[in-house]
Amino acid sequence: MSVAEPRRIVLFRHAKADWPQVTDHERPLADRGRLDAAEAGRRLADTAIPFDLALCSTATRTRETWKLAVHEFPHRPKTVYEERVYEASPGELIAVLNETPDDAQNVLLIGHNPGVQGLAEILSGSAEKDPRERMSRRGFPAAAFAVLSFSGSWKTLEPGVATLLDYWAPSE
Repeated sequence: MSVAEPRRIVLFRHAKADWPQVTDHERPLADRGRLDAAEAGRRLADTAIPFDLALCSTATRTRETWKLAVHEFPHRPKTVYEERVYEASPGELIAVLNETPDDAQNVLLIGHNPGVQGLAEILSGSAEKDPRERMSRRGFPAAAFAVLSFSGSWKTLEPGVATLLDYWAPSE
C-alpha cells in the first residue's frame, strides 16, 4: 500500500453515557446512547470506508459504543483497545496515530471529548464547506463523527495536514 494514497481517519465520539455511581472510566451507555451508537454505526457503514483498524479507548462507554456500531459494518476491522485514548488531548491522540503501521489505510478512533473534537479541528487545515459549518454549529455531541483525509505516512500526521470531508451527529 502506497503512502501516496490518501488515508482516512474517522474520529468518533462515544455515545451518550449514563451517570451511575461508578468511576468515570466505568460509566456505561445510557439507553439513548445505545440507540445513537447503532445509528452512528449504520451511518459509518454508509460511508463505505473499508476500515483497517479501530483504536478504541478502554472506557466502558467507548467499548459499548464500538460494539454496537461495528455490528452494523459489513467487515469488522482489527480493533485495538488503547488506554492512552482515554482522556487524551489532541496532541496525545496524534502521538497514538503516529504509531499506526503504514499498511493501515483507514483508521477509526473511538474516544472522548474534548480530545476528539479538538483533534478534528486542529488536523483539518482545509474542509468541505458544509461539514465545517455543521461541525462548527453543532460542536461534537455524543456519537458524532468526523471523516478526515490526508496523504503521507502516519508518522507525518500533524496539525493542519488533513481535509475534513464529512461530519455527522445524531438528530442531524
